[in-house]
Amino acid sequence: MIDHAASLNAEDRFDVRDAERRIKAIFIGSVGNLVEWYDFYAYTAFALYFAPAFFPNSNPVVQQLNAAVIFAATFLVRPLGGWLFGYLADHHGRRLSLTLSVVCMCFGSLIIAVTPTYASIGFAAPAILALARVIEGLSLGGEYGASATYLSEVADATHRGFYSSFQYVTLIGGQLTAIIVLLLLQNLFLTPEELKSWGWRIPFVIGALLAIFAAVMRRTLHETEAFVEAKKAVNPTGSIRGLLNYPRELALVVGLTAGGTAAFYTFTTYMQTFVRQSVGFTENQTTFIIFGSLVFATVLQPIYGAISDRIGRKPVLMFFGIMGTIATIPILTTLKETKSPFIAFLLICAAWIFVAGYTSINAIVKAELFPTKIRALGVGLPYAITVSLFGGTAPAVALYFKTLGHEDWFYYYLSGMIFLSLIIYTTMRDTKHESAMHRHE
Repeated sequence: MIDHAASLNAEDRFDVRDAERRIKAIFIGSVGNLVEWYDFYAYTAFALYFAPAFFPNSNPVVQQLNAAVIFAATFLVRPLGGWLFGYLADHHGRRLSLTLSVVCMCFGSLIIAVTPTYASIGFAAPAILALARVIEGLSLGGEYGASATYLSEVADATHRGFYSSFQYVTLIGGQLTAIIVLLLLQNLFLTPEELKSWGWRIPFVIGALLAIFAAVMRRTLHETEAFVEAKKAVNPTGSIRGLLNYPRELALVVGLTAGGTAAFYTFTTYMQTFVRQSVGFTENQTTFIIFGSLVFATVLQPIYGAISDRIGRKPVLMFFGIMGTIATIPILTTLKETKSPFIAFLLICAAWIFVAGYTSINAIVKAELFPTKIRALGVGLPYAITVSLFGGTAPAVALYFKTLGHEDWFYYYLSGMIFLSLIIYTTMRDTKHESAMHRHE
């Protein structure tokens, strides 16, 4: 009897230690993800201030279009990052890939912080800015696949949706952090003139320092048991040739991502420009509207992730597809016409109610499609290609339609993209019930 009690106590202690280990790993992995996305989104948050320093044009829409084009161009290298860091993660471990990606982000942020303006070095200024963004795009191209894989592998089977949702909690948290820095600089420390002159460099310095901190933290991560077991059982196949053995899974990643990534970048990256220039709110009003809506979006992620653990992934994705197709055009049309900051906030929050159906679980759905030996590359590369085509280009497409005088065309474009993904959601299997998480072959 005593032995039985002692055995139960030991088992309880093991469960507690195991839970603590998982939570610590998820926390460190998520913090690194937050830092990476803070660095990346600092560009968007401060574009209104630094665009004149790099793109000397008296038309603010053209300046923002130029900044958006560079934003989109960084996505062109994300597939390369998805391949490179996916290969490293599948061959040498998730921890190494995650650490190197955040170091790469540090360099990109630091370059932006010290780059001279167009007035000082001419066309070299936007060229260097583009180079820095390419480095950051390379980093993020690898970050998504490696972090999605890591979080899915350290989570227990019954809570994968919940734990994996923290990838987008911290992803959105990175943008929130960038906005907090913007609010502090706008309202407490600097004047608008100082921000446009030199203050916009501060967030990039902060980002570089945070990236160093995240890299140090990630060096202490434990490798996932799934990777260790797979390395013993099979030879790694994190290669393009090996990935081509999974054509159906590749097509699914592209299809389920296309509409979701277009919606995500619309209601995060582009929304700040849209609310400021198209709706016509002040800079402070715009910042508070976007900040509030992103807080709301952050809260939704683990809720939807937990729901997917109970009812499955497919119903949550279907909800996004159906509501996104129906509601996108009315929401953006009404938002364009509103004069109330509070109504604008509510409309963007309404959009997040369905967009979160994609963002909260898209990472775990992709991870559950592939076996361990090729999971990081399988998640990261097709996702990066799709985001490059439809996510990173969303702000540029919207601004291009605006310059043509037909901004509403973008509303139909976005609704159509979501509808295309809805078709995929209706035909795919529910990965919660048919998961490849325990397959190593």
